[in-house]
Amino acid sequence: MTTDTSEPTAARSRTGTQSVDRAIAILRCFEQAPTLTPTQAAHRLDLTVSTAHRLMRALSETGLLGRDPATESYHLGVTTAVLGRVALERLGATAMRPALEALRDATGESVTLGVRSGDEVAILMQSPSPQPLRYDQHPGARNPAHVCSMGKALLAFGDPSLSRPEPYPRYTDATITTRAGLDAELARVRERGYALADQERVAGVRAIAAPVRDASGGVFAAVALQVPSVRFGDDRLAELAVAVTEAAARLSALLGAD
Repeated sequence: MTTDTSEPTAARSRTGTQSVDRAIAILRCFEQAPTLTPTQAAHRLDLTVSTAHRLMRALSETGLLGRDPATESYHLGVTTAVLGRVALERLGATAMRPALEALRDATGESVTLGVRSGDEVAILMQSPSPQPLRYDQHPGARNPAHVCSMGKALLAFGDPSLSRPEPYPRYTDATITTRAGLDAELARVRERGYALADQERVAGVRAIAAPVRDASGGVFAAVALQVPSVRFGDDRLAELAVAVTEAAARLSALLGAD
């Protein structure tokens, strides 16, 4: 007689999923920090140090993470860079770059392209303003959808739902923190065809965004101008609205939208 001491299938499945979830969470930590030790990752994710160390070592063996033996810290690896580049090319980065740069050159302001990631907007591409006073959003950065112009554009013309409960996090006195307030704002966005964020995340920064559609007609991304408020008074609103909506139309055409 033999006794089956193997782990039940359901338990193995849960364990495997947990490990994958934790590995993904570790990789996402590097969106906010260029290097991390296992101890730092463990503290960020409420893991044991031994679990973080095991997962980071496994990720480094695949090239998704790199390791500095002198400091025992990890950083994103070559495989991550390759996958990121492949993903950007699949999304049409090479084709879209000239349109983003043209918008920057026409307005003199920083341009970003972002996609929705849950309740956040993830920055895919940026063309920074040549001016010394500017607001940069580097690729990989994330913004809460309810406080940024790209998020409002994506919510207004795509799926408007958010999973986070009310009240939404407040960043400035201008932040919208209720669903009713957000719904009213999204109605205004749909009516005028572009979204505004008026110092709702960062005091002194205004932004304007429009949706970018793919070949299916769905909202794929949003393109935005982020401008210090000293250069974005109401006198520039019409100019920047035309610039960003025309850029969104050009980007949509590049992606095959009608």
